[in-house]
Amino acid sequence: MEKKYKVYVKLNLMSVFFIALSFISITFAWFAYSGLAKVSTDIGVSAWYIQFKQGETDVSDDIVISLDDVYPGMERKSEKVSIENLGDLDADISYDISSVRILDENISVNDSEQLELEDKLAHDYPFHVNINLDKSYAKSKDGTSEFGVSVSWPLDSGNNQKDSEWGKKVYDFMEAEEQKANADASYQKRSPIKLVINLKASQYLETNDVIDKKYILGDVVLFDAVNNKFCDAIGGNCLKTYVIDANNKISNDKVTLLPDLYGTYKTSTYNDYDTTLTNITSGWKATTRALNISDILKIISTDISNTFVKRENLSDAIVGELGYKDRIDTLVADVKNHNGYFTYLNSKFPFLATNKCYWIQEEYDTDNAFALTKEDDNTSKIYKENKTTSCNVVPVIEASKNTL
Repeated sequence: MEKKYKVYVKLNLMSVFFIALSFISITFAWFAYSGLAKVSTDIGVSAWYIQFKQGETDVSDDIVISLDDVYPGMERKSEKVSIENLGDLDADISYDISSVRILDENISVNDSEQLELEDKLAHDYPFHVNINLDKSYAKSKDGTSEFGVSVSWPLDSGNNQKDSEWGKKVYDFMEAEEQKANADASYQKRSPIKLVINLKASQYLETNDVIDKKYILGDVVLFDAVNNKFCDAIGGNCLKTYVIDANNKISNDKVTLLPDLYGTYKTSTYNDYDTTLTNITSGWKATTRALNISDILKIISTDISNTFVKRENLSDAIVGELGYKDRIDTLVADVKNHNGYFTYLNSKFPFLATNKCYWIQEEYDTDNAFALTKEDDNTSKIYKENKTTSCNVVPVIEASKNTL
């Protein structure tokens, strides 16, 4: 029987945190694509080969990531697994959290609780564990995606009581584990926190629940908003737009498009926003609406290593998972209360990087509203701008896939 191997990756951190990623059923598979003409006919097959790499190391089956040294003020740590489809068939990539233990508590996990669990890990503890899959589709031959986990613990989260409480809990847990090990030489000390995550690759089939490969976040779509139809050459009524749905599925009958921010649009103060938006879209047959804060945050939060919320007198924190219930509303309210703003990498989201300021339809306070612009050559920001400032206004297009 062929042996299975495990790859152990150890980071230079304190023994307070442990994450196990279990990648199951990542093996070669073969699928028949032609029928038999007669018994002696060879069966044609397509190769199924999904390659998983951590850095330059090929990984498969079990990957154990051990983090030693997790504490308030730690440098953010992240691990990434690159995924490349080298086979002949398109692949659907997914993951699920198989089990979670926090100190002595084993948290129940099932399919319906996955998003809630990710939200809890990202926001409900003084340390933040964020998980993300870059794309859930990888086309045949050269399609890629990236799976990542990031762990951070801001020095000043604004809740000293929680930091102290959890620091004591972890200390007590580790002391108890040490005593068990001293009493029994065969005892294997447990880490305070353990997650088992299952990453899966399967043949891409166009069912309602899978991502629509024609409309992946950031993809370019040429669209004639005046006549509400697809077009094939930029110019005249034909606009360059970008898909801004973070997870558009085949079951979705619409796709959300953002016109290129380097295009020419009208400027106005925030108080004239609605009038200006109406003037821009006058004569358009396409369904349009305002650009809102949720549109942008759903996109930039997919980067779990470099998208930050910055708040006055508090440590920077990873924005993290925002898809559960009213998490976006809670975060935006917190940013407003702490005179904060958001930053993200231009290189990660080039379609949201512009030297111009663009209004977002979300008031910050009585005198200010949210806007986006470049902060510098590397980063952009979503920040508060005085309502009397003249910024650009851009419509969001909600296009029917049938039209496209």
